[in-house]
Amino acid sequence: MRSLLGFVPCNLHLFKLAFLHKSTANEKIRATQNNERLEYLGDAILGTIVAEYLFKKYPNSDEGFMTKMRSKIVKRKSLNLVADKMGLDVFLSEYNNNRLSRSMLGNALEALVGAIYLERGYEKTRRFIVRKMLRNYLDIQELETYDDNYKSQLLEWCQKNNKTISYEVLVKYKFEKRDRFKVAVLIDEKKMGTADDFNKKSAEQTASEKALHKLGLLVEEG
Repeated sequence: MRSLLGFVPCNLHLFKLAFLHKSTANEKIRATQNNERLEYLGDAILGTIVAEYLFKKYPNSDEGFMTKMRSKIVKRKSLNLVADKMGLDVFLSEYNNNRLSRSMLGNALEALVGAIYLERGYEKTRRFIVRKMLRNYLDIQELETYDDNYKSQLLEWCQKNNKTISYEVLVKYKFEKRDRFKVAVLIDEKKMGTADDFNKKSAEQTASEKALHKLGLLVEEG
């Protein structure tokens, strides 16, 4: 773990907990003995530190630009990618006996940030995020011009090509005690993409991304 963190943790249990997904826990383990609480804390810390980083990096940029940049950095897809590059899958495999999903990577990364904050404090956590995550595994300059608003891109294409576009909630169901939405995007009343998410707007974005791929307007990331 030292190669990952850059230091040897004093409270090793805390850092092991950051990689323990709730699906691994059983009736012998208390409900709090998984990484959800650390993930909650890490999410808040990560958002604050990224906001501070962008504030200092772009002294002449307005709130709108910085908000979009922060969203691109802390969104689930970006965190999953960073966590994968950092090799967090190795730790997840070690501490969980179930099949790993890609979303568990980003969750574990946020939980890890929470654990670092509890043990090392704000400044050391800021250094970890800026030096280990942002500078090593994200191309900030590329993100400046990267448009990840797939819904907006699809709407613009439909307007240019005189196509109608609409979104439909196919089903709303419970998953892990939370509401989850399955959404479809329709172009000229033809279903072009579907997606599931806990947030309806996020599901619409993912469905729009799939539609753009289907239309040949996006290329798969290599």
